[in-house]
Amino acid sequence: MEKKILVAVDDSIHSKYAVRYAVRISSVVKELTYTLFHVQPTISQFLLDEAESDLRARQDLKIIVRNNTENAYHILEKHKNEMVRMGISEQAIETTTWPKILGLAKDVLVCAQQGLYDAIVVGRRGLSRTQKAFMGSTSANIVAHSEVVPVWVVDGDIISTKIMVAVDGSESAFAAVDHLVFLIGENRDITITLFHVVTTLGNYCGINFLEENDDSKEVLARGAKQCLERFYAHAKKRFEEVGLQDQQVEIKVTKRIRNVGKAIITEVQKGDYGTVVVGRRGVRGAFFMGSVSRYVTEKISNRAVWIVN
Repeated sequence: MEKKILVAVDDSIHSKYAVRYAVRISSVVKELTYTLFHVQPTISQFLLDEAESDLRARQDLKIIVRNNTENAYHILEKHKNEMVRMGISEQAIETTTWPKILGLAKDVLVCAQQGLYDAIVVGRRGLSRTQKAFMGSTSANIVAHSEVVPVWVVDGDIISTKIMVAVDGSESAFAAVDHLVFLIGENRDITITLFHVVTTLGNYCGINFLEENDDSKEVLARGAKQCLERFYAHAKKRFEEVGLQDQQVEIKVTKRIRNVGKAIITEVQKGDYGTVVVGRRGVRGAFFMGSVSRYVTEKISNRAVWIVN
């Protein structure tokens, strides 16, 4: 089954890294197709208004529109050529651009949702030339407001194609697993690591895996260990549905009282994972166990983070 991703680009080094990552991950995600998308600069509303009645303003507007469009296609062609050079078929790459309408982040999201893309790929520092801090940048806004399409945030020039999924027994964690499984399909050449940080018994399951005759109160009392066992069984069933073998899935569990995000990053670095997949929200509706996904996305370096709703 064909999978398609939207790669938001400009002429920055961060976009170059995002494009390279999107190419390299094709060794894991087969039948991948790409759309390179560039949002053009805003055109002054004053000039637009003046152009309706003033000939000179109308000529200036045409020049600006032409220059913005030419620059956009130059950027898109440069990235496309790089992808082809790296081995992607030209037929698997589309390019599109339009003037900024709602704002960089919102325009990217609109394009992704209208095109029914499986993921948005964006460089960690966003799409602007200014080297703004990650929080508050375009990439952060895309992550914050993408309620449907998963977002892949790329930081640095990533070589490793190893993948780790941070899980906590929640619906969002299973959504992260499901997103990954859908994309990789029956790929016998990869190994997936499911990584769980044990904190307290209060982190009970957010998914009801029970039969109708099960006593929910009794299940809550079983604590986090049995919760995760149920989660893994459910995930295993999903892996089997797409043809993944047991030996392709590794489970790692560690204990940490504080800073779960730091534990995840430590494991990512230790195992040289190029990609970490996280659910947006964790058990009890928390933002992945108390802003863990936010912490990982902000603090991780030279890795890609997939944030899945």
